[in-house]
Amino acid sequence: MGVTFVRGARAWLVRRSALLLLVVTTAGLVAGGVAWLAGAGEAADAAWLATAACGLAYAFWVAAAGIAHGRLSVDVIAFLALAGAIAVDELLAAAVISVMLTSGRALEAWAAYRARHDLSALLARAPRTGRRYRDGSLETVPLDQIAAGDLLLVAAGDVVPVDGTLVAGVAMLDESALTGEALPVEHVRGDMLRSGTLNAGGPFDLRATTNAADSTYAGIVRLVSEAENAQAPFVRLADRYAMWFLPLSLAVAGAAWALGGAERAVAVLVVATPCPLILAAPVALVSGLSAAARRGIVVKNGGVLERLARCTTVLIDKTGTLTAGQPAVTAIVPAGDTPLEPEEILTLAASLDQASGHVLATAVVRAAAERGVRLDQPADVTEQPGQGIEGTVAGHRVRLGRAGWAAVTDAPPWVRAVRRRAWLDGALTVFVAVDGRPAGALLLEDRIRPDARQTIRELRRGGITRVVLATGDRAEAAAAVGALTGVDEVLAELTPDAKLDAVRREQRRAPVVMTGDGINDAPALALADVGVAMGARGSTASSEAADAVLTVDHLGRLGEAAALARRTRRIARQSVLAGMGMSLAAMGVAAAGWLPAVWGALLQEAIDVAVILNALRALRPVSAAGRLTDADAALTRRFRAEHRHIRADIEQLRVAADALTTDPAAAPAAMAQVRQAHALLTGEIWPHENAEEADLYPALNRLLGGTDPTATMSRAHAEIAYQIARLGRLIAEIGDQAPDEADVADLRGALYGLHAILRLHTAQEDEAYLSLGEDAEPALPGPAKAGPAQAGPAQAGPAQAGPAQAGPAQAGPAQAGPAQAGTAQGGKR
Repeated sequence: MGVTFVRGARAWLVRRSALLLLVVTTAGLVAGGVAWLAGAGEAADAAWLATAACGLAYAFWVAAAGIAHGRLSVDVIAFLALAGAIAVDELLAAAVISVMLTSGRALEAWAAYRARHDLSALLARAPRTGRRYRDGSLETVPLDQIAAGDLLLVAAGDVVPVDGTLVAGVAMLDESALTGEALPVEHVRGDMLRSGTLNAGGPFDLRATTNAADSTYAGIVRLVSEAENAQAPFVRLADRYAMWFLPLSLAVAGAAWALGGAERAVAVLVVATPCPLILAAPVALVSGLSAAARRGIVVKNGGVLERLARCTTVLIDKTGTLTAGQPAVTAIVPAGDTPLEPEEILTLAASLDQASGHVLATAVVRAAAERGVRLDQPADVTEQPGQGIEGTVAGHRVRLGRAGWAAVTDAPPWVRAVRRRAWLDGALTVFVAVDGRPAGALLLEDRIRPDARQTIRELRRGGITRVVLATGDRAEAAAAVGALTGVDEVLAELTPDAKLDAVRREQRRAPVVMTGDGINDAPALALADVGVAMGARGSTASSEAADAVLTVDHLGRLGEAAALARRTRRIARQSVLAGMGMSLAAMGVAAAGWLPAVWGALLQEAIDVAVILNALRALRPVSAAGRLTDADAALTRRFRAEHRHIRADIEQLRVAADALTTDPAAAPAAMAQVRQAHALLTGEIWPHENAEEADLYPALNRLLGGTDPTATMSRAHAEIAYQIARLGRLIAEIGDQAPDEADVADLRGALYGLHAILRLHTAQEDEAYLSLGEDAEPALPGPAKAGPAQAGPAQAGPAQAGPAQAGPAQAGPAQAGPAQAGTAQGGKR
């Protein structure tokens, strides 16, 4: 914090000195003008001379500092203009030049302060202390004394001091400092909370998972400190322009001297004073840094923005970049002979996993929380590293972990099916045993981010011509992600050294952006032309090695960063070239003798103000077409939260289809699973789809415009309604009898078909529609219950009709829901 204070004090002194110098020179210019109007010509000349002396000393100091650093800067021209004006007794012009210089520097200081305001606000609100529970009481301790595992109280209005897990209840957080989103975000028990967010609700308890130095906010503060102090290479480009602009100015001034004497040469030097060249580029780039920071993109310096604007190739890591970066339970597969339902298996597993710190245990507990499962307290817990965990839950002895730990052999068909599915989908398996008998398995996957494919399309629209997936994961999993996201090439099973080779190979083609979030990505991030770390919760090594960090886990910001970089570079060059062009034109007019030095100084002042105001356009964020209103964003968050619950229901369709058999002994249990799956379809899945049709799609139609832009997705709702009704009629026709081979084939076809349609439809909605509200993503406690507006099965109209009455084209979701299965319509065909 001492370094931060010194930097802040230095910036304050720079602003104050620039303002003071402006006040002094302006006062001298005005005093001279008043004296001249009063007829006191000598007093006026004295005031203007003193003003010119201030400007001359300032210009000499800046030019000398540049030469001392080995740069022939454009400030040399300003010094020559002032010296020449004083030499030819153009004191008013010299005074005006001095005010021009000091006003330009003051404007630059104000613009830099305005542009850095959003960055420095992060530093200003950094927490200093935390409230820690100790021996049954609360104590306020310095932040550096908080360690992982401490239980903390976060009071209303407090900034979350360190990263941690919400222990109980609900937390309402203002995350605008990190994400730029104004809406508060709701979190539930078990959610990971990031430091630097503001408690906008009631007090809550937080279990620290990091110390202060390794927390999200500390990482952002370090990046901000670098961003405020790094000098952008593009700023030095002004001095490279000076290498030809200075000789050209002197040549024109020399020609003017030859044509009309020293006064005309001074007039040329006055309008050649290169404030646009000095100020425009840094103001634009610092403004771009601020605009990026407000959108959750912390860029280390303006040179990164310039390099990013030139990049045409992107190397993307899979884990944590295209995927969520953390495992999630995607399926619960009961053992073939277990009496336990999938939700019971999850309840027992999650209750036991509360006592484990394993990353998979966290995913299992989170899955239970998303489904609203009430967990029991485990007892007599033991954990065997590399094998699993064992304990007592609600009177049952439960084991979780590897197959051997859970007494699972490879012989049963359900085990072979689980292993094959895990291999095909790139999933992990956790086997569950209850009271010494295998109960089932949990499948966990690292899901693809909903906005991944959309972001890659945005990158291509923004000038990226090649996207390469570079990952250390196995080839099968990488190929699946690559196919689903639309990348150009997939490089799998890469070591850190191999990633470096991939970056070098791509750099031979074009400038490269590398994205990643793990320690293994750090070398490649450092080597790439621009390294972008995904999420401040990623590895500290990757964040430090990267040139920019997306502080919100939203891949769409990468495309936004590229667009912002191109716009910032365009504005900077526009400002520099426009200012130089106007100065060159004015130099020609002055060389011809048509522009006196005094009027030239005033004209140059106007040019300065114009180009700096143009550079400040970079402060505005990249325009986002079709931004949602707060109400519509809340609607998308509601349905995205429901999707997390609906996915588990969808997977039960596949489980039920897999369990079907013609074996008379196992058929009743299998048909019970089918009926339960149908109950999920009619009681939870269809009310959700119908509510989307009634509430979400009209809002999206207003936003997207055109003629019914959600028509194709609405047609999918119609097909879903029809297929659910068809499955219900099939179940009713089979009745209580054991299914034969034809029945099993029909039931499997219906269930597998619904599973595929619903999985694809949900993914399409996540990508195309619900990711529009991704900037404001709270973690909601669970799915909304179907109310009267969410037409459930009891409201079904035409879809309840027989096959002759309701075909696919007739079963529209706005018209009807699926029929409830029953046995009253008859038995076996």
